[in-house]
Order: sequence, then structure tokens, then C-alpha cells
Amino acid sequence: MPSELFDLTGKSALVTGGSRGLGKAMARGFAESGANVLICSRKEEELEAAAREIGEGLDVEIHYRVTDMNDRESADDLAEMALDIFGTVDILVNNAGINTPQPIDEIDDEVWDRVLEVNLTSIMRLTRALAPAMKAQKWGRVIHISSVLGVGSKPARNAYSATKSSLLGLAKASALDLGPYGITVNCIGPGPFLTDMPMGLLNEEEKKEFSDKTALDRWGQPRELAGPAIFLASEAGSYVTGEMLLVDGGAFARAL
Repeated sequence: MPSELFDLTGKSALVTGGSRGLGKAMARGFAESGANVLICSRKEEELEAAAREIGEGLDVEIHYRVTDMNDRESADDLAEMALDIFGTVDILVNNAGINTPQPIDEIDDEVWDRVLEVNLTSIMRLTRALAPAMKAQKWGRVIHISSVLGVGSKPARNAYSATKSSLLGLAKASALDLGPYGITVNCIGPGPFLTDMPMGLLNEEEKKEFSDKTALDRWGQPRELAGPAIFLASEAGSYVTGEMLLVDGGAFARAL
């Protein structure tokens, strides 16, 4: 019974930002659970290597496509390719995102527009493009990768926090739109995970500050997000929708 709940055999999954970090870890988790997977990112070399790692030792299909989620035409082409390959995308994980910290009084319009395009608008567009096929089969899973910075924040994370918070509102509304068709829509809010984005933005003091705030007193490994993603993508999470699942090592357990 437990294994059946988490079994994704025969399902298809699209994971944006799937060439490294959390995206690659979730894609590998889906593949290990039996799903055929399509990943995308901006760099073909990274995608090729990631596709090999994700599919290593498994009897599943792994596809990839170079996609810039800041380019609407490229994102639309991604949806078309996914439907051509799979017929329908059973599991959509909107993981691609960017973060360019700027204080509120120094926000550059071009930066603001780019962060909103990648972190929010592209997610709406991709979900919009793939939802009809999910509705037709009366089954689907949509997972937006938000952040703990969508429910709290740090200085200069204005654009990032605004988009990550908005994903929860989008998920709640979409859950109501799509629920009658057997489709769930949720967010995962990762806390401090050892990925390129925070490692490239934070100094050593800030890195320690993040780990000290968790109950587990450490940063998370990307692999530790695979389980929560599989839960929401499978029958195990069939009655969870319109929610944010914080995966933060207990950071928000602290009152101060």
C-alpha cells in the first residue's frame, strides 16, 4: 500500500530549472518513482549532463530542452514540446526562478520586470498551457516552488519575496479552478538549501545565520526536497491542494 501511494509509473513530469540543484533532485526523485521526465534550463551542456544523471540506472524516458523562462516564445515552445512528447503533462513543477537583491528605493525597473517574468508570469503561462490536457484526463499535479522568503523575507529581497508570495495566491485560486477536474495545485516553500543561488548571493556570516535559524542547525541537501515533491505529485497527496508546504528544517518553528 505505501509503495503504491508514491508510485509514479507511467506518469509524465515537466520540471523547469531541472539541470541542477533542487530541480535536478526532484526530477531524479520522480524518475526513481517511475515517471518519465522532461527538464529545461538555459544551458544545454548542463542539461545533457543532468539528463544522464537523472536517468542513470533507470528504465524511464528523460528528455530536455533549452528554455529561457524570461522569453515568452521559448516558454510557449516548451509547453508545445512537452505535449508533443507526452500527450499530456501529468506533473508540472514550476521550479525555475531568479533572485536579484535590491533595496526598495534602488529597484531597477528592468530587474523588477525580469524577476516577475521568470518567477511569476512564466509560471502562469506554462500552467495555463498545460492545464487543458490535465483537465481532459481528470488528473494532474501542479507544484510551484515558492520559498520561505514568500512568507517572510530579508532586506533587499523585494522582487523575489513579492513573486514567491504571489505563487501561493496563484496556487489557491488555481486549486479552485482545477479541483473539480482532479487536479491539485500546491506550493513548496524551501528554506536554506545548499544550491547555487544562495551560495552565490550570501556571505559566510549570512550562510551561518540561515543555518543557525533552523531547528536542525544545518542547511538542507537538494535530495531532501525530493520526498515532499513526490508526496504532492503522487496519490499520497491527492487531498492536499491550495497549500504551501514549508520544507525549511524547522526555521519557522522559532518565534524569534
